[in-house]
Amino acid sequence: MEGYVHSIETFGSVDGPGVRFVIFLSGCGFRCQYCHNPDTWKLHAGTRRTAEELIAQAKKYRPYWGETGGITVSGGEPLLQIDFLTELFQKAKEEGIHTVLDTGGGPFTRQGRFFVAFEKLMQYTDLILLDLKQMDEAQHRRLTGHTNANVKELARYLAEKKKPVWIRHVLVPGRTDSKEHLCQLRDFLDTLSNVERVEVLPYHTMGAYKWKELGMVYPLEGVLPPNQESIEYARKVLKAR
Repeated sequence: MEGYVHSIETFGSVDGPGVRFVIFLSGCGFRCQYCHNPDTWKLHAGTRRTAEELIAQAKKYRPYWGETGGITVSGGEPLLQIDFLTELFQKAKEEGIHTVLDTGGGPFTRQGRFFVAFEKLMQYTDLILLDLKQMDEAQHRRLTGHTNANVKELARYLAEKKKPVWIRHVLVPGRTDSKEHLCQLRDFLDTLSNVERVEVLPYHTMGAYKWKELGMVYPLEGVLPPNQESIEYARKVLKAR
């Protein structure tokens, strides 16, 4: 089996515990207004790689991982290539490698073939980085072009299974930084028993040029990154690290 890989970061330090080998898979159904990697949206793009090839490449960097590092798969949205992802993580666990899935949860459903495949994937996944973008349904659709119902359902499922989760929230002025929204998010997190950590990720404009290179209008043109006061307030409300 081959997967479509957009890029690889060999010494990732912000995508899970320790130093990590981060694999960015191609394909994403969300159209986040703040996305800094719109070049990952197309599913059948990038370089075709096998799980064996990626594990062999990752193991070259294993001496740098220490006791907590390992492999993180991000995107795009990795769950769009769930069969390949499962094979990759299965082979990683055979090598004793810690596995992290970084997902926005868009494809999740408790129905049909996907759910069967997802339950199998969870057998080989040590930690989930789950991006909760917006609690309000209408605002989530405005921000991403899609519903947040299945994202919330994924969060609930992971809590039921007691799967360790780190929550990530991108703080975007005028989109995800209001007191009302942050309190809604905190209330939702309080219903989950498996959240080990909450991270507030300040919005930045470093990917804006990619939109222009792809011939697209950047939706947040003129929106500045949040100031330190806003970041600290969000961290306080969300009890974030």
